[in-house]
Amino acid sequence: MGQFDVHRNIGKQSVAIPFVVVVQSSLFDRYRRRVVVPLVRKSALEATAESCGSRMNPRFLVEGIEVMLHPLEIVSISVDRLGERVASLSEQGAAIADALDELFTRSWS
Repeated sequence: MGQFDVHRNIGKQSVAIPFVVVVQSSLFDRYRRRVVVPLVRKSALEATAESCGSRMNPRFLVEGIEVMLHPLEIVSISVDRLGERVASLSEQGAAIADALDELFTRSWS
């Protein structure tokens, strides 16, 4: 389980949120939990995301499904609650880190 690995969502909201992406550093792999951010179907989040801007909600294509990162729903889940690994977004890691930075950094403007 690497940082930016995408796993199938096996939870109740899997229709709207088909995947989650692990954002936790591998420094904490010894823990039995992972910090993940939902990858929400673009059609389910698009109207809300427009107000946040594209930096906060980067878009990705996973298994042919257009999804958007939704950092406001970040969560820690048990490793045994992660579905199968289906992809990696490591090449887009900077966009994911930028979105998290947008969420956690103070805005002085």
